[in-house]
Amino acid sequence: MTARAERGATTRELILTTAERLFAERGVYAVSNRQISEAAGQGNTAAVGYHFGGRTDLVRAIVRGHSREIDRIRERMIAQVRGSRRIRDWVACLVRPTAEHLDALGTPSWFARFSAQVMTDPVLRAVMAEESLGSPSLVHAVEGLRPCLPDLPPEVRAERNDMARQLMVHVPAERERALADGAPTARAGWHDAATGLIDAITGLWLAPVTEGP
Repeated sequence: MTARAERGATTRELILTTAERLFAERGVYAVSNRQISEAAGQGNTAAVGYHFGGRTDLVRAIVRGHSREIDRIRERMIAQVRGSRRIRDWVACLVRPTAEHLDALGTPSWFARFSAQVMTDPVLRAVMAEESLGSPSLVHAVEGLRPCLPDLPPEVRAERNDMARQLMVHVPAERERALADGAPTARAGWHDAATGLIDAITGLWLAPVTEGP
């Protein structure tokens, strides 16, 4: 790699980490490309556009950078529970990879809060779905979970699927925010936090269904 290419790669990575932090702290559309460039120490305020084009491509690059490691962790976990008929095993494959990745990032980290911000935007949510929610390892985990679930009415299954997704996105984001602020957390570490989340989602799927009048 030439010196120029190395400088370009370094600048690109600096923009990615800066954008992720600012998006997590302020919101995706509350931060301009100019602010990202300035916070990244770039004299050229058009650096974001030069390296990434539009906002969607920048968000995609951030998600893609984290998804590779999360997928690697999930593939390892799936290999360990392959063939299991326990709901909890497959819920763990959905929850623990992100928690393990966030733990490895150290404190402060921003990816959980960034993800929560992106998932509330109808356009950027599709980018997140394409880059991370559609990954082969995640699809495999969902396929492993599906036959383990109780026989629920279709509307209840859809409702609980949405609830589980909300928990997986926003619970880690709230913990990450608390850690960054130095605030107390319910669990000491990410592993224990993931255990609590797995317990909650497993209970959600197994909860009784109240019959209508």
